[in-house]
Amino acid sequence: MKLDRIDIKILYELQKNGRITNVELAELVNLSPSPCLMRVKKLQSEGYIEGYSAQINVGKLGQTLTVFTEITLKNHRQIDFARFLAAIEKVDQVIECHLVSGGYDYLLKFVTAGIGEYQTIMERLTDMDVGIDKYFSFVVLKSPIVKAHMPLTSLFRL
Repeated sequence: MKLDRIDIKILYELQKNGRITNVELAELVNLSPSPCLMRVKKLQSEGYIEGYSAQINVGKLGQTLTVFTEITLKNHRQIDFARFLAAIEKVDQVIECHLVSGGYDYLLKFVTAGIGEYQTIMERLTDMDVGIDKYFSFVVLKSPIVKAHMPLTSLFRL
């Protein structure tokens, strides 16, 4: 499926507000409701839309700690990366994991109940011998800008 500018606009609007009505969405993308709904269903069936979820204000739920962690592995064989990822996938507090270029291998984002929980997780991971050579932790003090949507209309100018 080749996306056109209307498809990109639909994706852009849906990622900003997944609860928007089809009529409202159709207005925003300059379509009538029926063709708009057909496009949304096609985007879903083709896998461009993977699902819908609620954005939770974690701060309202109680005290949390967000930590970004740079991790360097001891070895860089495919099996080493696979072993590390298999262990990390089981840690609920890891909400993002990125293989990156540069001075370390992975950048992880943790959300925990506090520094004690984070420390326990890291001690357990290093004790498990999943290939971690070293890690550096960066505790988030404040997040003045967090966007839940991608800049699709500027990334894919059609």
